Amino acid sequence: MLVQAWEIDYGPKAPVAQEASTTINVESLPTTSGTPAEVGTNGETPSTTPVIVLPVVGKTIKVKTDVIALEIDVKGGSIVNLDLLNYPVEKANTTVNKLRGLVGMSISEINTAPVRLFNSDQAKLFIAQSGFITEKDSVSAPNHDSLFSSAQDSYTLAEGQDSLSVPLTWTDNNGLVVSKVFTFKRGSYAIALDQSIQNNTGKAWAGRQYSQLLRIPNTEGKGNMLTGGMRAYDGGVVYTEKNKYQKVSFDDMSEEALKVTTTGGWAAMIQHYFASAWVPPADQENNLYSKELKDGRYLIGSYSPAMTVQNNAAMQFSAQLFAGPKIQPMMEKVATGLELTVDYSVLTFVGKPIYWLLNKIHSFVGNWGFAIIGVTMCIKLLFFPLSQASFKSMAKMRKIQPRLKELQDRFKDDRPRFNTEMMALYKTEKVNPLGGCLPILIQIPVFMALYWVLSETVEFRQAPFLLWIQDLSIEDPFYLLPIVMGISMKIQQGLNPAPIDPIQAKVMKMFPIVFTVFFLFFPAGLVLYWVINNTLSIIQQTIITKQIEKAP
Repeated sequence: MLVQAWEIDYGPKAPVAQEASTTINVESLPTTSGTPAEVGTNGETPSTTPVIVLPVVGKTIKVKTDVIALEIDVKGGSIVNLDLLNYPVEKANTTVNKLRGLVGMSISEINTAPVRLFNSDQAKLFIAQSGFITEKDSVSAPNHDSLFSSAQDSYTLAEGQDSLSVPLTWTDNNGLVVSKVFTFKRGSYAIALDQSIQNNTGKAWAGRQYSQLLRIPNTEGKGNMLTGGMRAYDGGVVYTEKNKYQKVSFDDMSEEALKVTTTGGWAAMIQHYFASAWVPPADQENNLYSKELKDGRYLIGSYSPAMTVQNNAAMQFSAQLFAGPKIQPMMEKVATGLELTVDYSVLTFVGKPIYWLLNKIHSFVGNWGFAIIGVTMCIKLLFFPLSQASFKSMAKMRKIQPRLKELQDRFKDDRPRFNTEMMALYKTEKVNPLGGCLPILIQIPVFMALYWVLSETVEFRQAPFLLWIQDLSIEDPFYLLPIVMGISMKIQQGLNPAPIDPIQAKVMKMFPIVFTVFFLFFPAGLVLYWVINNTLSIIQQTIITKQIEKAP
């Protein structure tokens, strides 16, 4: 952990590309043959590869709804900045600050600005692009480098208004007219994109619609395991009809460009708690692609089959952009499999029922902390028979502990004889020394799945519980819950039979201290689960131990 912290402060930094001239701005687009290639602004594949430069944001159109605020660059109609208004970077918490002041702790400055998902900052570049790939011998249609016009500089979703449309227009001297309309809905993070082509060029036009995400990998806090245990996946993902949900990391993009054809599907960039995904029409054959560009930039997106617009005719193309928090019920309505961006690893089949149960309990209690307590009690009830068997086995082991110690002293110089006598004692008293282990092993997948649910679910981000616990997704600011967890673990350990070997006994005594240190940096929600779980186990184990000890 010290090495990781040192690398963040003093390690080599990735070079930040300088802003360049806007005269040539070329990105990776698939050619008409369906393979990703670098194409020029006129849609034709050049004989020599031009220099790729970073996009420079020009005039923007500001759009604000009840949940997002964004900027659309008139150059290409790209979304270059997008803020999530209901998700501040840090939560302004007066309760915690007051408590900090009472105990003499410093109150650090809090960044209450909204989370910026898309970003035009060259060091944090992340933008959503769309346009057309023109087939050979057709009049060029606009791509993400073309200049659009707009009737207004800003749009706001008014009170009582359910939807908002932002139209952009591109015209060509040859008679091709393209309109690009973004539609926003109240309370939604899904943005509808409708592009229409009016062909008055005197001949048929042929081409494809594409939509893509351009990003520089986020290196802030990379590899830091201190806040919340394991670091969440940050990179590209795709969903196809055949292979379903697949991760396409930046390293994968560097090694080999993605080329896959599927009906429906989608391509996305995800990070902890938030996702950005282009979703083409579900009933159409789409081509998903990825590519590593120069200057440390990466692309992932999709393009449609080739379409033909006859002269004096029009055609409309559509797609959806989801850009927001990974709220599963909301994402399920946007596209099939989009909710899988909430990654519960290989334990998704266990994690999803736990998430469902958390949501159900929260709908009644209205507090995610109490929802965690409710789920803990449900899981405890589910595994009650296993826990009962485990605690009974440990209670019996505890009861015969003095007799085992007597055998150890008697046969300390004859290890084989001691093992024989010990097994005979187990058989006589009907004690299984492994009886306390098996039930715990069976429960481990559930514990791990719950860890992923608490770590990945955006609803827990900045969710308050009680008193000083005002954010269940980060560590306890005063580290009281981890200390309580350590005490509960020590009490529970006292109810278990101590190892006969003195060295093992000393090692076991260190466990509560070691785990307390680990849990100092775990999310408060996860620590709360362990505190409640340990408390219920102590009550159950105490009752069983007393019953066994009273028995003859």
